[in-house]
Order: sequence, then structure tokens, then C-alpha cells
Amino acid sequence: MTALLLIPLLVPFAVPAAARRCLDRLTPVAALWALTLTVLVVAGSSVAALGALVLTGLLKLPFLAGLGDFVRPLRTPSDLVVLPLATAATGLLTLGAGTLVRSALRQLRAFRAARTEADGRPAAGDLCVIESPHPDAYALPGRPHRIVVTTGMLRSLGADEREVLFAHERAHNAGGHHRFLVLAELAAHCHPGLRPVRAVIALAAERAADEAAAAVVGDRRLTARAIARAALASSSAARSGRPDFAPAATTGPVPQRVAALLAAPRPPRRAAPWIALLLAACATASAGTAATGVLAFHHEVEVAQGEEPR
Repeated sequence: MTALLLIPLLVPFAVPAAARRCLDRLTPVAALWALTLTVLVVAGSSVAALGALVLTGLLKLPFLAGLGDFVRPLRTPSDLVVLPLATAATGLLTLGAGTLVRSALRQLRAFRAARTEADGRPAAGDLCVIESPHPDAYALPGRPHRIVVTTGMLRSLGADEREVLFAHERAHNAGGHHRFLVLAELAAHCHPGLRPVRAVIALAAERAADEAAAAVVGDRRLTARAIARAALASSSAARSGRPDFAPAATTGPVPQRVAALLAAPRPPRRAAPWIALLLAACATASAGTAATGVLAFHHEVEVAQGEEPR
């Protein structure tokens, strides 16, 4: 049982390498979906495994064993193994929950401030222009969706480049990319091995919006130039107060995104199915071992309570 519960805690460390290859071999939209679904399953499995380890350690305590109506001791490996694992699992769950709550509160405050500012300004359709010398632009989720852009950003771009920027941010809103970013942030707080995947998912969202903008304007070179100029303009600006889950054309490794836009679209590689299969294998192994370990733990509890034969 304990050995099975360790597997979901080790699998997340293998996901980042597969995630980087996934973005190279799948279309941005396919990579975005594949990576997000994988990290959700892997993160949930790791939390379930940690929870089972914590309960195993707690039920080794005589007081809690008495509350559980145990008629015989709970069968586990040696206490020299179980108790340190349970202590470590408790620390990881506590740390993850604490950082998640702090991040959620910070992001919620930033979202409310951005939404209040956007709703208080006149809008032309979904476009909201904010008077500020600092170049910035981002897709703001909510009802209705907004594209927030500062006057500093508008002055930094030509008319055709502005259209690219607007198309990019509209693609973020249309694709619901903020949801993927929120889920990636949640998974990153569930297991430290998934933190690098958060940046890969953000890059996949930006690449998906880049391709959508290029399709709208019909010019990949113009799209690349607009993205580069917007990023260059915002690089010297003060730190934006927007929430992290509000995607923006100026985020992520812009040189890599520009290079992808300037390169001719490539046909899908033969390796693409193998990358998707590898991610599916990580998710399946994590979920399968976590479920088996939790069921085994439940069975041992029933045995200790005298409800099941040994």
C-alpha cells in the first residue's frame, strides 16, 4: 500500500520534460489541452496519495485508532517508515494549502481591482482603453470579457500592429485561456514537480493566441513584429497590477514565439502521437496507483475494524 502511494508522488517529476517536448510536437491548442488535463490528473493523484499517507500515520496513534473502533492494529510497514512519510506528507499538504490560499487571495484582489478599473471606463465593444503612460495590454475575463489596453501601448504600435494585438487578446478570451492558467496554478501548488509545467502551459496559451491572431490578420510576419514591439515597449514599464491568469501578448519567452511565427507552419510530426501517449501514460500511472493505494488503505482500515477478513 505505502509503496503504491509513493508512485503518484514521483510521477510529477517526469512531467516537465514531456511537457516541453509536447509543445514542440503538437499544435499549441492540442498541447494546451493535453498538458492541462495531464497536470490536473497528476496533481489530484498526488494530493490523494499524500492524504492517504497522512491518514495512515494518524491512525497509528492509539487515540485516533480508538476513535476508529479498531479491534486490531492497522497493518502497515514499520513505524520507522510510515511515521516519517506521514509527517512529510502533512508538511507538504500544509505548505501547498498555505501557498495556494495566499496566491488565490492575491490574485482575487488583483482581479477585482482590474475589473473595477475596466468597468469604470467607457468601452468600445470589448475594448477598454486606460489612460496610462505604461504600455500594457491583456485579456480580462469576466462578464463581459474585456481587452484592456493602455494609451502608452497604443502609442507604441502602428495601426496594423494594434489590430494584431487586439486579435491576440480576443483569441485569449474566446479560447478561455484564463481557465487553463488558473488550473496550471492550482496544480503547481499541489506538487512542486509540476511548477515548471505552469510556464509551459502559459507559453502554449500564448502560442495558441499568436496563431489565431496570425490567421485573423493573414500575415505571420506582421504578427511577429507586433508581438515583438509590444513586448519591447512593455519591458521597460512598471510591473502591471493585472492578475497572473489574465493572459497578455507580452508575456512568456517572446523570442521563441516570434521565431515560431516567422517559421513556416510545419506539418504534424510522427512523434506527436507518442508524446500524447507519454502524457497519457503519466496520468494513467499516477491515477491508477493512487486509486489502488487508497482502496488498499480503505481495505486495511476495514480489516482493523473487524469488518473484513485479513
